[in-house]
Amino acid sequence: MGCRLGFYTLLTMRFQLRVATAKDLAAIRELIEASVRGLQVADYSAAQREGALATVFTVDSQLIADGTYFVAIADSGEIAGCGGWSFRRTLYGGDHQVEKIAPERLNPMVDAAKIRAIFVHPDFARKGVGSLILAAAEEAAIAEGFTHFEMGSTLTGVGLYARKGYLEVDRWKVPVGGGDTIEVVRMVKRLLL
Repeated sequence: MGCRLGFYTLLTMRFQLRVATAKDLAAIRELIEASVRGLQVADYSAAQREGALATVFTVDSQLIADGTYFVAIADSGEIAGCGGWSFRRTLYGGDHQVEKIAPERLNPMVDAAKIRAIFVHPDFARKGVGSLILAAAEEAAIAEGFTHFEMGSTLTGVGLYARKGYLEVDRWKVPVGGGDTIEVVRMVKRLLL
């Protein structure tokens, strides 16, 4: 993809952003679990978080296969965050989500690129990692011809995405198994051309 990946200095930390590979799967799973359990406590109950970790908040291996998922590596060597974008219809979720995955390709002339699965490790929260990943995802989607973006944000992410120009469109309940649901916010952003 056409994104310029490399080193970024944010505050006093240095992060290297690169495309995720299958070798990163275990570390990404651990990061997602730490992020959800550590950063989403105020927005979702323990049962909702654990249900989501078994269904919606799982790795979407299609993103990795497509080369549209990134990891941010801290100068310590740890994966500080992950996330990306997609040229497929699926808006949120992972390999084990309850709802059907929509793998059809999007048309950049009319469809919005999907911003997907941005998670930050609690040790690196509020250090610009999420913003870095979001900017890289947008840049890569633009390089592929997309001019607008759409995401299914967790309640935890809404503030960041609003500051980055995303507008809330609607909210809905996503099944996470065991009769539980989590609230997800659909947000959109258009480039000014």
